[in-house]
Amino acid sequence: QVQLVESGGGVVQAGDSLRLSCAASGRTLSSYAMGWFRQAPGKEREFVVGISWSGGTRYYTDSVKGRFTISRDNAKNTVYLQMNSLKVEDTAVYYCAADRNNMIMTAGAVDYWGKGTLVTVSS
Repeated sequence: QVQLVESGGGVVQAGDSLRLSCAASGRTLSSYAMGWFRQAPGKEREFVVGISWSGGTRYYTDSVKGRFTISRDNAKNTVYLQMNSLKVEDTAVYYCAADRNNMIMTAGAVDYWGKGTLVTVSS
């Protein structure tokens, strides 16, 4: 049974930074693409960032380019999301995801999900 456990969420002010972590257990996910989705209140879950199994390729949705950085440590079975210059519109529950086939993910094709961590950005 694979578990993805996110941590690092919290309440910050606009312009601040946060670092989210996603630790996998149950099996190694070094051959999986990893990514982060987010879901704001009243909105659909959206794909934000993805990283290939090797870490060599990354994808960022336009709204976070230049502010967010995804990375992974396959030896620790962990993926990270560094979020800088946070905006009020970044407020959401952030979900870690693993996909064996695609770095650019769609929610319906994700193999494993975390339970989410809440990020609240105040003005």
